Amino acid sequence: MSDESVIAGTPALIGAALIADEVKRLPDKPGVYRMIGEDAEVLYVGKARSLKKRVVQYAQGRFHTNRIGLMVSLTRSMEFITTKTDADALLLESNLIKRLKPRFNVVLRDDKSFPEILLRRNHALPQILKHRGQHTIPGDYFGPFASAWAVNRTLNTLQKAFLLRSCSDSVFDSRTRPCMLHQIRRCSAPCVDLITPEGYAELVGEAHDFLTGKSQAVRDRLSREMQTASDELEFETAARIRDRIRALASITGEQGINPETVDEADVFALHSEGGQACVQVFFFRAGQNWGNRAYFPRVDRSDEDPDILDAFLGQFYEDKPIPRLMLLSHAVPNAELLAEAFSIKAGRKAELAVPRRGEKRQLVDHALTNAREALGRRMAEGSAQAKLLAGVCEVFGLEGAPERIEVYDNSHIMGTNAVGGMIVAGPEGFQKNQYRKFNIKGTDITPGDDFGMMRQVLARRFGRLVKEEEEGETPPRPDLVLIDGGAGQLAAAREAMINLGLHDIVVAGIAKGPDRDAGREHFFIPGRAPFMLEPRDPVLYYLQRLRDEAHRFAIGSHRVRRKMDMTKNPLDEIEGVGPGRKRALLHAFGSARGVSRATVEDLLTVDGVSQALAERIHGFFRKS
Repeated sequence: MSDESVIAGTPALIGAALIADEVKRLPDKPGVYRMIGEDAEVLYVGKARSLKKRVVQYAQGRFHTNRIGLMVSLTRSMEFITTKTDADALLLESNLIKRLKPRFNVVLRDDKSFPEILLRRNHALPQILKHRGQHTIPGDYFGPFASAWAVNRTLNTLQKAFLLRSCSDSVFDSRTRPCMLHQIRRCSAPCVDLITPEGYAELVGEAHDFLTGKSQAVRDRLSREMQTASDELEFETAARIRDRIRALASITGEQGINPETVDEADVFALHSEGGQACVQVFFFRAGQNWGNRAYFPRVDRSDEDPDILDAFLGQFYEDKPIPRLMLLSHAVPNAELLAEAFSIKAGRKAELAVPRRGEKRQLVDHALTNAREALGRRMAEGSAQAKLLAGVCEVFGLEGAPERIEVYDNSHIMGTNAVGGMIVAGPEGFQKNQYRKFNIKGTDITPGDDFGMMRQVLARRFGRLVKEEEEGETPPRPDLVLIDGGAGQLAAAREAMINLGLHDIVVAGIAKGPDRDAGREHFFIPGRAPFMLEPRDPVLYYLQRLRDEAHRFAIGSHRVRRKMDMTKNPLDEIEGVGPGRKRALLHAFGSARGVSRATVEDLLTVDGVSQALAERIHGFFRKS
């Protein structure tokens, strides 16, 4: 993307004088510039069609806002990267803003990936499943869906309509009889040949057609099949097809908005008020509404709506699939450049439009209403949140309202699959991208030793914090650490913190009262007697929510770990048994238990199993 990189700066110069000095050496080429302050903090990232002409404006001292003047005055050095085209500069700028999150840029803070539906093609009998992340598995990807809830709902309905398998290959290969999904009519059971490969391929084709916008053609075909079955007095077959048609109809019925003139588009609507902004995004694919999501980018009061939306679009599509059409509530300054960059990235034409009338305008207006309501709710919640945090400050004797609260809890069953969970909350509510889980490990902890588990979790979390601070980094430091537990848990937590030399972080325990009744919690702080809050105190409700969220997260992480252990196949632990031999062994003996009962001679009858491997497998299941 870049053909030249220059890092420069004269220590004796700062602010506008430094920028004026830099301009003398800048080329008249497109590129990206970074303004850097004290301690190498990136203040701002910008793009330019001509670096020389754009940067010189900062040196002239005529600023539209005081904010820009402040940014210039804080500048201590600059970095420049030239690019071949304006589109390259825009893409690089979006990448750097998203990665560096500069203080003076509009920043998209929510960076979650979107779930998709994957029709996996690297198997003779394709699997349908939910997918997140890179497209590394061969198959057809359909999305994005706005949330896991939206994709799960659609996936469940597709299983009813097309009866495709959702099980993994290892489960599929080990089946000897139909599973429960077949019994409730959500799978055609290709694992035990209750459907021919040709019949299953037809179902796969119908699912593909439906997800690519040919839903009406699929329903018409099923209607004809149902009528034929009814005419031939095959009423059970007709009833099954009827249920499939109802399932397809339910998808579009539950989605609410299903436009007739928009096949593939993302709709963006921005509403700003009081120095805050909300961008509501709706996703339409295959003529269907696949959900919506609200974003709250970091903005300044002086930012204009078109500029906010312009910056948001570049960062939004930095790592997401680009549709053919983007419908906007505001005309953005770099519409042509964005369209060019998106077209290059997508490998086909991408269009940005601000509709004025018709169904497309109705879609934008609907998104705008949602953006306005979402921002109103957020501002109301923010006001209430500020009062709650002020109350937390008073309860625990903090120096100020906490910006970051970390809450810890452990989960296990009789000491097995032990997991520690950390959740984070602050002025903007729960910060789920900051949640962390800790798999409890080591032989020095007695199974079920909750105190030892808590010591290990905090030693790992804050040991890393201390290490990063020693290396000159600035990791997030909590203002308050809450432990789900009483005096014993608090003592274990304090021991871990003191061993690391962390005496300035307030640590408190929250324990349920007699009979574990919510509302009678006791709070523990070093140097103070245990105390309770008034039963109807809003701060008490808030602290209960924090404790319950940590408990939920820890239990969920524990269940995932336990499920992985339960589904682990013993054959995976035998050296020399890869996916192919594992599949052959399961086909030959039905299950891992069947393999464990086989003799060496029986194992030798399986393709790919040598004398040495047969003895190794036989010995593995008979070791003491």
